[in-house]
Amino acid sequence: MPRFSVIVPTFDVAGHLARALDSVLGQSFGDFELIPVCDGPDSPAAAVAAVYADRDSRVVPVHSPPSGGLSAARNAGIAAARGAYLLFLDGDDDLVPGALAALDAGLPDDADVLYFGHQRVHWWEGEPSTPPLDKAPEVLGVHVPAWSAVYRRGFLAEHGLTFPEGHFTDAGWGGLVTVSAGRSAVLRTVCVRHRLRRQGSRLNAPGEHHFELLDQVERVLVRASAGSLPAARSKALFGQLFSLVLKTAAHPARVPAGRRRAFFRRAGKLYRRHRPSGFRAPAGSLGVQHRLLAAGAYSAFRALRGTNRIASGALRRVPRGRTLRARALYALQLRRPLDENLAVYCAYWGRGYACNPAAIHAKATELAPHIRSVFLVEPEAVGALPKDVEHAVIGSRRGWEVLARAKYLVNNANFADGVVKRPGSVHLQTQHGTPLKKMGVDQSTFPVVAAATGSFTKLLARVDRWDYNLSSNRHSTQMWERAFPGGYEALEYGYPRNDVFCTASAEDVARVRERLGVPEGRTALLYAPTHRDYSTGFESRLDLEAFCEAIGEQFVVLLRAHYFYDEGRGRTGGARIIDVTGHRSSEDVCLAADALITDYSSIMFDYANLDRPVVVYADDWEIYRETRGVYFDVLAEPPGRVARTPEELAALFTDGSYADPAAAALRARFRERFCEFDDGRAAERVVRRVLLGESPETIPPVLPLAERVPAPAASTLVRN
Repeated sequence: MPRFSVIVPTFDVAGHLARALDSVLGQSFGDFELIPVCDGPDSPAAAVAAVYADRDSRVVPVHSPPSGGLSAARNAGIAAARGAYLLFLDGDDDLVPGALAALDAGLPDDADVLYFGHQRVHWWEGEPSTPPLDKAPEVLGVHVPAWSAVYRRGFLAEHGLTFPEGHFTDAGWGGLVTVSAGRSAVLRTVCVRHRLRRQGSRLNAPGEHHFELLDQVERVLVRASAGSLPAARSKALFGQLFSLVLKTAAHPARVPAGRRRAFFRRAGKLYRRHRPSGFRAPAGSLGVQHRLLAAGAYSAFRALRGTNRIASGALRRVPRGRTLRARALYALQLRRPLDENLAVYCAYWGRGYACNPAAIHAKATELAPHIRSVFLVEPEAVGALPKDVEHAVIGSRRGWEVLARAKYLVNNANFADGVVKRPGSVHLQTQHGTPLKKMGVDQSTFPVVAAATGSFTKLLARVDRWDYNLSSNRHSTQMWERAFPGGYEALEYGYPRNDVFCTASAEDVARVRERLGVPEGRTALLYAPTHRDYSTGFESRLDLEAFCEAIGEQFVVLLRAHYFYDEGRGRTGGARIIDVTGHRSSEDVCLAADALITDYSSIMFDYANLDRPVVVYADDWEIYRETRGVYFDVLAEPPGRVARTPEELAALFTDGSYADPAAAALRARFRERFCEFDDGRAAERVVRRVLLGESPETIPPVLPLAERVPAPAASTLVRN
């Protein structure tokens, strides 16, 4: 039997879970079992836990349905635990190094509960705070989170203690433990670093769920009255419980306006029914609140707390338009009802009809024709729009009007800072790539990138508008959660723009190559370098003319610069170098190419869906990694062959090793990790879930990777 069982609920923390599990497995004291509680065998967290379970026999994942919430997850862990003592660790928290050794040494033999210190750390890794453990251990329970204590498993089993259902389960659990524990002890050593979420505690959000606090209080008080609790502990427990109740009652925004009197009235009845004999209210204003609650004097309590003041709502920020009249129009349109059948799309800050928004727009016209779709673009992009796409110019009167009225807003970047997230509107963030480089708030520790990013406060305000965030693989799901902390729902549906990689035919490929000017019978190599934050302007980083000369006449190069740049460079070289930077669709360019050469661009993840050769040209990997930051080492886990110099790159194509079996094996491993959800039906899944409101259970499942048939490469057709 292990000394400790560490139970880790993992719902909605997949992006942080690895760090939490590492903090346990890295402990100097090794006599423990680690129980991640996942919300299903196919969840993002379950995938992380499975990797750790394969690596270490002490990791024993169990499952609990998300509908059961935190209490059910912890109870599932309790049921599976074999350790003498139990710890509960949130999936985005860390055990401090040496914590288990300190707990082992500090546990009295006869203690049912050992409370220990913890630090609260802001999500941005700010200065931590350490709440004091300044009460007697016998009465600590209600105010100490479940993850800041060790519990003897035999004690819990003897008293049948489990986490009560519903919100405020920690308060109920702590109260029940306080009632039942024979001996409690305190270890003032900090053992857990608790990460405060940017969204704050869900318990502090307004809503009916605050009545569940009273359910928990009543449950504890009934249990206490049925036992023989010492008078001192009974009084202390009562005071702790009602300090929580009064804290809620004193914040009028928490309980809905029409229900505050009912909350106060029920709390008062509980107070009068269960007040221990000899209980004395505390001094000061808190004592006055106790007396008003006991008397049922809601009006006086309301006046005391100033809750009769009219809450001052935050002023809506009206974005800057191109004219004052447009700004005024936007403010006026915000007062009108949402148009339930209007969707507004935008891609790459208005650069044109492209990427995931365009693919979703096209599928919506097929599956949801009742929804009017408007694409927002900059003036210079209007001429390149398909003729059947309704559009509005960003900053125009009509642009602000549709932004104000649309039920659905779809973007692969972000709308203007001042766009208001209206109640009832649905914002879908589609993203526009799989992250190799650091994104969002993860960029804050890289000075060059952080300076270019601008205000992280504004970034997070934009994130707060998202209802859904699209993901094409589990890696993305986890990294988005870290990079863009918010309350959105992750949709693991794949990228709609990549659907064409599974649906295009040989004829489609041939048409695209002809349109781009690829000579018949040649092998087309797409060269797509990414943006460098440490340099300005476009740099191909490769002498394309010399490269073409070295690899032979059978190859041509398609040059596609990052979308930050209007055009590439080095377009000389006749038919051997074709600049395709200005072509609207990167998907078309990928279809036309027989192989991809890139550095650290996210295009490698999309192109891998075609199951064609990929070569990583990493001439400045160390500089890029240090200045931009990356989530994994692409040189250690590449999608194909890697070259560090122009000579190495040319050699891969002259000897054919860019497409040999070893390169194919690397690509296969890469595809397993990063091509999880791109099966050709991503756009359909998005439209059905977001625009048509279908339930997750009815959405078409993802086709397994082995059953997909990627669009054929032209070079394959030539050989055949």
